[in-house]
Amino acid sequence: MANGYLVVNVYNDTVANPVRNADVKVSKDGVELVTVTTDEDGRTQPITLETVDKSYSEEEQHEVRPYETYDVTVTSLGLTPTTIEGVQIFDGVTSIQNIYLTSIDENQGEETSVITPNTLWSEYPQDIRNEDEEEGITPYVLSQVLIPENIVVHDGIPSNFSAPNYTVPFIDYIKNVASSEIYSTWPRETIKANVLAIISYTLNRVFTEWYRSRGYDFTITSTTSYDQKYTVNGTIFEPISNVVDEIFTNYIRQGYRIEPLLAHYKSSTTEPGNLSQWGSKELGDRGYNYLEILRYYYGDNINIYEAETTQAYPYSFTTTLEEGDCGMDVLTLQNTLNYIRISYPGIPAITNPSGLYDEDTTRAVRKFQEVFKLTPTGTVNFQTWYMISYIFIAVTKMTNSIYN
Repeated sequence: MANGYLVVNVYNDTVANPVRNADVKVSKDGVELVTVTTDEDGRTQPITLETVDKSYSEEEQHEVRPYETYDVTVTSLGLTPTTIEGVQIFDGVTSIQNIYLTSIDENQGEETSVITPNTLWSEYPQDIRNEDEEEGITPYVLSQVLIPENIVVHDGIPSNFSAPNYTVPFIDYIKNVASSEIYSTWPRETIKANVLAIISYTLNRVFTEWYRSRGYDFTITSTTSYDQKYTVNGTIFEPISNVVDEIFTNYIRQGYRIEPLLAHYKSSTTEPGNLSQWGSKELGDRGYNYLEILRYYYGDNINIYEAETTQAYPYSFTTTLEEGDCGMDVLTLQNTLNYIRISYPGIPAITNPSGLYDEDTTRAVRKFQEVFKLTPTGTVNFQTWYMISYIFIAVTKMTNSIYN
């Protein structure tokens, strides 16, 4: 048996409320294996768990499931005990399981959620394409391509009006779909190509308001017969999470068309205009970069573009910040990190936010990166800045709701 790793993040309703000293129990087939406690940032230390060898996720096969599953139960005083069944662990990969606890309801017992299998392992419905999509007819709706703050996901086929809708932050949605659709053990360039296809598909639904223009109250569905697989409370994998954080504002455009490409993909296919997931893995093994992989399937006339965000970030990323830098960008960074400490006191205080990127700032940035599973360089790049902004907005919303 090989080993994978699990980090559990526990929140009360939102990432702005990490739950400290929560008990996290990991079990398998009803047998408790380990119990740990969350730290002041609501996070467990990495838990080592046995899983199957990486080789089973390296080639298309249906004899051995290429990951092991465990059940995670979280309890905390005053909050509803919650169990997530089927948390997925891959060889050599850190799995990130976010668990959101709610206040205790006298009429409700323990909450349980079951994670469904990865689409490459289990059988899911094939896509049913609309005739307009097949013919390339796109009703342009928005005036520009924008990264929305949230995606509203309908957890069923469009005509199932009893299925619930979930409002999910855009970045979290992309991480969830990618973690549900591909394997985290694959080459980074393959992961990047698939993530770009997922982003582009999603932004096409946003740009064209495909479902809302037809009278529905959601952005996209969770079913593979119409869209992409979204897994409620699904496990996120660190290699995939890191790629999404790096490129979540990028998308594919084809030729002179202005809309994001409705980038169809399947596990294995030779159909023109469809990315083969297993085929993209093979190309990654052969040394293809992400753009070469995408052009192999979608044609040489595609390019990567960057979209604006609709999120109310303190400011947009302009340049990498590191120790020794100075100016208003650094001062904004320092004040933002100090504000985030309202919810995450484990981040060291920057005692003199003067606009000089000093040792205190480096320590605070490095700790922030550790908490949110970014490479702990102490330097603020695109990936780190937008994660800081994302958490800042969540904390701001929380504090505003308390004092208003």
